Amino acid sequence: MTTPPPPPGWEGILDTGEEILWQGRPDGRVAFAARHLLTSAFGLFFAGFALFWMVMASRAGGGFWMFGLLHFAVGLGILAGPVVWPAWVRRHTWYTLTNRRAFIATDMPLMGRRLKSYPITPETALHYDHGDPGSIHFAAEYRQAKSGTRSTPVRFDRIPDGDTVYRLFRDIQRGRA
Repeated sequence: MTTPPPPPGWEGILDTGEEILWQGRPDGRVAFAARHLLTSAFGLFFAGFALFWMVMASRAGGGFWMFGLLHFAVGLGILAGPVVWPAWVRRHTWYTLTNRRAFIATDMPLMGRRLKSYPITPETALHYDHGDPGSIHFAAEYRQAKSGTRSTPVRFDRIPDGDTVYRLFRDIQRGRA
């Protein structure tokens, strides 16, 4: 029995006998959550104070008020960044699930293309966040931080067909995919 050739673009990436079971993209809409309230409130206060300072400084004449633009921009970044940045990243992300691995591909402007793969085994811990859209956590990446190492979950984030994809993950773990 011969193995069919990999789909176009997957040559040299898939192993012999590895087959694509599902491909999809995350929901790219902005999603505001309760965890963003404190950060957004601080950003609003920061930007508001910078705006107040710029107005007051502009009354003195000259261009000194422009020094407040940096602080105003930082305030807007604190206000919107935690909500807008993840949505922007999701709009540049693609997911693929094979009978052996999960792939996450990104094509970010100025950062380039990246493709990461994560093996799916019977020991892989799966966490399914139900919802519309749902998220499936299947790995973790560890990054060095100032206070030590921190774990970042790896997931298919905000996918519209989460139930189907979660069943595929479970089938892979059971050797039925």
